[in-house]
Amino acid sequence: MKIVVIGGSGHIGTFLVPRLVRAGHDVVSMTRSGRTRYAASPEWEEVTHVAVDREEQDTDGTFGRTVLAQRPDVVIDLLCFTIESATALVDALRGEVGHLLHCGSLFRYGPTVKYPIHEGGGTEAIDEYGRQKDAIARMLIAESASPGGLTTTSIHPGHIVGPGWLPINPLGNTDVSAWHRISSGTPLRVPSQGGDTMHHVHADDVAQLFQLAVENREAAAGEDFHAVAPSALTVRGYTGIAGGWFGRPGEIEPITWEQYRSETTEAFAQHSWDHLHRSHYLSIDKPKSVLGYASAYEPEQAILESVRWLIEHGELEVARPLRV
Repeated sequence: MKIVVIGGSGHIGTFLVPRLVRAGHDVVSMTRSGRTRYAASPEWEEVTHVAVDREEQDTDGTFGRTVLAQRPDVVIDLLCFTIESATALVDALRGEVGHLLHCGSLFRYGPTVKYPIHEGGGTEAIDEYGRQKDAIARMLIAESASPGGLTTTSIHPGHIVGPGWLPINPLGNTDVSAWHRISSGTPLRVPSQGGDTMHHVHADDVAQLFQLAVENREAAAGEDFHAVAPSALTVRGYTGIAGGWFGRPGEIEPITWEQYRSETTEAFAQHSWDHLHRSHYLSIDKPKSVLGYASAYEPEQAILESVRWLIEHGELEVARPLRV
């Protein structure tokens, strides 16, 4: 099939595009720069690169025509954040393309009230980003169910990690000083008693699920799926596991949110709240049973790969070397 990947140079695309090429598909990567950005692989030499400014063309109403000009059988949209943008693309592709796949987010759900969360079953989103992602997912389901509607699938990743990407740490943010404290054996001061959960996923596992949905169109039609690791990490468990990588105990020191906000930046405090308050843990029963999804990475394995890459490339300063 000829497959257009919108946003193919990002973390998911870095793994997805080579996967599709290896599977024998003709792939077009549409990005602002017109080139790849992360891990290099020989498959990229077989990819057609198209430079396009999605935001600009959404504004002038030409983006759908630009996508259709590539004459795709399948479109994978990794770069859509508003219901208006998603609806415009659906309207352009309806009757012209066999399958549209959209990348959503676990932030379509608000704070967890029951573990695990099944597709579409969480609480209402608590920010505009999450509300938009949920609205898009529901619109796509309705589109596929309507007579003459476009066949669609939405896939909702957890906290994506992989080479070149700073992982969400046990504080629920990307403050690099947390890794120095963990590696030094200093207790990590966290605004939590340690039971809040975060659900990570390796970028290649997300790419795997997109590929499975592409190649099992009838099973994936009109569905939404979670793309996460088989398990989620608690703050306490995550800190302990990460400390062990450096031969340290990995302990936490619970503090109040007021104390935490006084000790960090407003941006890091908000980032932590965004993750810890939601305390997500998503089910993957549906992608496993419907599409045969099989995560290659437990969350700690995926995070360790990210941390190792960052240390080896001089992008993360730690107090002690890794012992694993």
